[in-house]
Amino acid sequence: MKKIFIIILILSGLGVFSTSCLKDLDVEPIDKNVLTSATVYKDAAGYKHVLAKLYAGLAVSGQRGPAGMADISGIDEGFGQYLRALWYHQVLTTDEAVIGWDDQTIKDFVYHRWTSSDVFVSAMYYRIFYQITLANEYIRESAASKLEERNIPASARDEIKGYRAEARFLRALSYWHALDIFGSVPFVTEQDLVGAFLPKQISRVDLFNYIVNELEEIIADLPAPRTNQYPRADKAAAWMLLAKLYLNAEVYIGQPKYSECIAYCKQIIDAGYVLEPNYIHLFNADNNPIQNPAFREVIFAVAYDGIRTQTYGGPNFIIHAQTGGSMVAAHYGVDGGWGGLRTTKNLVNLFTAGDNRARFYTSGQQLEIDNLSDFTNGYAVFKFTNIRRNGQPGSNLAFTDTDFPVFRLGDVYLMYAEAHLRGGSGGNMTDAINYVNNLRVRAFGNTSGNVESIDLDFILQERGRELYWEGHRRTDLIRYGRFTGGTYLWPWKGFTRNGSATDAKYNLFPIPFSDLTANPNLTPTPGY
Repeated sequence: MKKIFIIILILSGLGVFSTSCLKDLDVEPIDKNVLTSATVYKDAAGYKHVLAKLYAGLAVSGQRGPAGMADISGIDEGFGQYLRALWYHQVLTTDEAVIGWDDQTIKDFVYHRWTSSDVFVSAMYYRIFYQITLANEYIRESAASKLEERNIPASARDEIKGYRAEARFLRALSYWHALDIFGSVPFVTEQDLVGAFLPKQISRVDLFNYIVNELEEIIADLPAPRTNQYPRADKAAAWMLLAKLYLNAEVYIGQPKYSECIAYCKQIIDAGYVLEPNYIHLFNADNNPIQNPAFREVIFAVAYDGIRTQTYGGPNFIIHAQTGGSMVAAHYGVDGGWGGLRTTKNLVNLFTAGDNRARFYTSGQQLEIDNLSDFTNGYAVFKFTNIRRNGQPGSNLAFTDTDFPVFRLGDVYLMYAEAHLRGGSGGNMTDAINYVNNLRVRAFGNTSGNVESIDLDFILQERGRELYWEGHRRTDLIRYGRFTGGTYLWPWKGFTRNGSATDAKYNLFPIPFSDLTANPNLTPTPGY
């Protein structure tokens, strides 16, 4: 992690300050106009401003819009944006998407042949740990002892305590991404002194336990579900992350935790979330409760605004990159298409007639992918758009307003059903089937798509139909034992047109070679 240069933006417009392997923490800046922690954190408002940067770390890539003062170096700002990098890892490596571009090693994600020197792998890794570093600093600076030292009024301390819990949630979220994508990784918290040191590696089991303990500790300090300022985290966001950890516990720690998954799913379901009646509205330009107060399905989101939050990542990347061929860009609320993303026949074939979740553009497109670089090979997808409910485009055709739903109720319903089918206690089959059918009624507009029974294979297929391009597929396929190997194939997996078996080592991404050479405390990811 020594390659990271930390730049912290104070979103109030006061300015920036930076640190890079500082050894003497008592040095005062010569320029008294340079911001320090003492001036930034002098009141509760300062704490909220820096908290905003932590949330912004998921949405944007630098300090000056889509280009300029990047948080991490060595890669194009768009490619290195957190959500875009996460999407590459969780979607582009699966049957959900292919990409036709020849930028560096991006096609290796489709082929399952990335290495520890892959620039896109490094971008995700360093983005995760940049975010963790910012969160650690915030958590350190918001400790009770710091508030007392700075004479923060008692009336503001409870508020800041809540901010601190949100920062701990965001750190837990990034550590979950590290756990899921990389497995055993370097580990640092607010307890580690700032300065030049070499972090030690934590096992996957210990990291799992750490994240669970963190989330359980902060729940009491987070706001009740749906009471926090959108899109900030609340208790339900923490419950959802715990449910995700427990659903995948057999992968992460070799132990089933399905009963725990069901328990947290039930808490979320009972918290007043409601399915959005129209599936399309989950992914359009006004998909938020600020513009649509009745919008109550999303539990946690990364928010965007085409004027104020501009990036070449997030849904802006998805919507532009999915547009090409004979598609009319204006129909999707953007100023042009980048002609890169399509899907495979495996995803298309999951759907039956009448399912309105099948958002495929087929005119001029062929289902088979003979040439990965040809945009017309493979159906295009238009699930995400920059179009509002009233049919009008978002505020900006160059940068979209569309928020990205990280966690939502539809996923909870399917998690409950799967955890019950896998033997978890505390649930029942009647509820599981009802939850699935709630999704299918929305999808078909009536009960014609309803099912009377479900099994694990059906749930995996339904997750594919309901959640495609939302960043869940890689984790799902690994949990089902179908990501690597030859049990399940899709076009261009294994670098062949019809797909071929891939090595089990690709169930994890490797710690970047650059970090291995810089830190002798780290051991390579097995197989790399």
